[in-house]
Amino acid sequence: MLIYLHGLNSSNQSHKAGVLHERLAPSRVLVPSYPAHRPDAAIAKLSDFFRGLREEQPPIVVGSSMGGFYAQYLARQFTFAHLFLINPALTPWDLLRGFEGTSQTTAYGETYIIGRDLIESTRKYGVDTPCDGVPTTLFLDQGDEVIDFRIAESLYRDCGRLLIFKGGDHEFQHLEEAIAVIGEEVTKD
Repeated sequence: MLIYLHGLNSSNQSHKAGVLHERLAPSRVLVPSYPAHRPDAAIAKLSDFFRGLREEQPPIVVGSSMGGFYAQYLARQFTFAHLFLINPALTPWDLLRGFEGTSQTTAYGETYIIGRDLIESTRKYGVDTPCDGVPTTLFLDQGDEVIDFRIAESLYRDCGRLLIFKGGDHEFQHLEEAIAVIGEEVTKD
């Protein structure tokens, strides 16, 4: 089973979620709905989701952008067969500071302001030392205009499989290449 965690203003109906469903069929792909713009509520809802899984095998988890941040944290709370991160926002307390005071609208239509409380509430879910044995693959576009790929590269240099692509952007233009790698993990016996 594969679980996909969407990014900050995205939803469980995102383009990446649809492509994963389509390209990895007939494998089971679950995409939970959660409020990615409210860190405490996001972690609570996702924790309930993972606690509620009744599978014999640990899931494969793919997290994109802020979903990658949450997935990295949750991989330390639950057992994942493999963690895949796509252009992950691993230090949102730094990233979101550049957007402080701006109004955002989620794919669900909810409007919110990026404020100090939201930014600071992400810190408790950060993972300082990700080299703890969680099998992790990162897909990074060097051209990501929102998140500097070098942050994830430096954090996972000694313990993750890094697939870094020239060009691209935050939307991640190398999804087909990533799905080929994820598919290998999904079809392992």
